[in-house]
Amino acid sequence: MIEPAQADDAFLRDVEEAPGGALHLWWLGQSGFLVKFDDRYLLLDPYLSDSLTEKYKDTPTPHVRMTRRVVDPSRLAFVDVVTASHGHTDHLDPITLRALRPSTLICPPGVRELAVERSGVVPVVVDVGETVTAPGFRLTAVRAEHEVPGGAVGFVVDCGPWTLYHSGDTTAYAGLGGRLRAYAPDVALLPINGKLGNMDGREAAGVAKEANAKLAVPCHYEMFEFNSASPDAFLQECEKLEQPCRILRAGERLTLSSSG
Repeated sequence: MIEPAQADDAFLRDVEEAPGGALHLWWLGQSGFLVKFDDRYLLLDPYLSDSLTEKYKDTPTPHVRMTRRVVDPSRLAFVDVVTASHGHTDHLDPITLRALRPSTLICPPGVRELAVERSGVVPVVVDVGETVTAPGFRLTAVRAEHEVPGGAVGFVVDCGPWTLYHSGDTTAYAGLGGRLRAYAPDVALLPINGKLGNMDGREAAGVAKEANAKLAVPCHYEMFEFNSASPDAFLQECEKLEQPCRILRAGERLTLSSSG
């Protein structure tokens, strides 16, 4: 079992003590990220349970967890906004969402009823090209190419002077990087598992480069044994393309400040 860089009390202490005047991100495993800006908090596609491990136990596709959970979702009640980019359980997890009880949940329109069923919350829906404003954040839905009932989106998130791109699950379809370039992303959060409808590490590096992202961060690996990948290919391609990148451990913080 992979141990997070920080977990539980240590993780929450780091979140509380992360200074103002900067943008902070923590990888929570899979495609989950906690974002802090001006004492406002956003959770991107959190999966903080063992629901899939239990669901697929003793099946041909066991979801054996690789990384220990960073934090119990019930301890994140301070979060202002939660996203679900699509309806797969590692992005729209009923156990995580019921524990969080978010005041604002944002998802694509095709996932609305499923989101209500799993979270008990009536979500704010946003379709491709649309923008919604939530406490501390402005989110624009971007097309994702991922075959799933209800469709999928990525999110461009404006946090004061900083802009994030969280892809959710998607292939590296033609034009994705160019579409993102108009948003001038400071950070691109991209999957690298390379299977089940996602880009691989080399493709993720290429998307980040085409988008002119200031920093690329890989995700969607080291959660389930059957659906993981090494970040080495991503790192090597970033080096080849001269694309700045950062490999995070689960529970580790990335801080962006105005001074860089």
